[in-house]
Amino acid sequence: MDSEFLRELRQKYIQNPPEGMTAKLVQNMSDSDLLDMHDFLTEDDNLDDNDLEEGFYIF
Repeated sequence: MDSEFLRELRQKYIQNPPEGMTAKLVQNMSDSDLLDMHDFLTEDDNLDDNDLEEGFYIF
């Protein structure tokens, strides 16, 4: 993974930590944990409202 990308991502989350986290927690995260958190927080960003993932949905 690009070290510059990881550094910028870490700075982003240190300046604005996700709910329930602190800047210190983000600062001390491993690169792997940081990427996992970022993937979790942005997993739905690429989905259109009309493009549902396969699965079971209750509406």
